[in-house]
Amino acid sequence: MIETFESEANLFEENAEMLKVLAHPVRLCIVKGLIEKGACNVSTMYTSLDMPQSTISQHLAKLKSSKIVTSERKGLEIFYSVDNEKVTQLIKILF
Repeated sequence: MIETFESEANLFEENAEMLKVLAHPVRLCIVKGLIEKGACNVSTMYTSLDMPQSTISQHLAKLKSSKIVTSERKGLEIFYSVDNEKVTQLIKILF
């Protein structure tokens, strides 16, 4: 068991970081919504969640920096989506 941790310490570290970022109710809700409904922009998210745009943007920044969501610019809007199979599987298990 200890040998496994030592040889795969980076994998354990990456998974722990991913779980820390997902361990917030709003971020969990955003990720679940993106998986179920597909790509979405911030305007649609803050209207649906009834939260300030700045709050949603801060959560998206954390999700993006952890490579849980990706973004794509279309004109003036940025659309976010989940492009991480491990996260998708985890959300399906949780919900």
